[in-house]
Amino acid sequence: MKYKIAICDDREQDAQWIACAVRQWAAQASAVLELEVFPSGESFLFRYEEQKDYDILLLDIEMGSLNGVELARRIRRENESVQIVFITGFSDFMADGYEVSALHYLMKPVLPKKLWEVLDRAAKRLRKAERCILLPGDGETIRIPVSRIVLVEAAAHSCELTTVDGQFEVKASITSIEKQLGQEDEYQFVRCHRSYLVSVHYIKSIAKTQITLDNGAIIPLSRSRYHGVNQAFIRYFKGESQWD
Repeated sequence: MKYKIAICDDREQDAQWIACAVRQWAAQASAVLELEVFPSGESFLFRYEEQKDYDILLLDIEMGSLNGVELARRIRRENESVQIVFITGFSDFMADGYEVSALHYLMKPVLPKKLWEVLDRAAKRLRKAERCILLPGDGETIRIPVSRIVLVEAAAHSCELTTVDGQFEVKASITSIEKQLGQEDEYQFVRCHRSYLVSVHYIKSIAKTQITLDNGAIIPLSRSRYHGVNQAFIRYFKGESQWD
């Protein structure tokens, strides 16, 4: 599994020590690692505005004008799934860790074994967490749980996503969304028409030229795609993997 991890610490020596321990953990866990180190809370927030898909944050607390606790508060306003671990030389802030649902509070100097144990716990939580995709909206990034997506419809320069919770317009092509969704066995997505992508989970019935969804919507089905969509529908409700 791939993990995107950020270390935020204004002491370069500490940051590099932690980075070395993280790389050792990834090697032992056979994990693909994308690791970034930031010297301040501000520098991390600048990157976070463009890339919100971090899995684990390892935050020092005592850092310049924006400390680790305040940084965690800002992240938690829109992101509940990222795993936050505080690494610090002070024990005065432990109560603040509960406020931001921190996974753990490690004291410096950090023992690699202790850090590895915490990273194992973070990885376990992430595997259990509901998978989401991030899509560009109108001046903002929208985080959408895969299980809530019913239908994707292509428009001229955007797509409209129909979810269980409502509809969203996103500035992305249907092909790029299809790639993000990938091969989801639990909520398998099929391209039923050049302009439509649908979750098999929400299909009620299939006819030769159209699909009826659980919400009553009727969408077109290309004749050339009928066989593949129908087979995916049958496999899904028989509980078979698409790779069987």
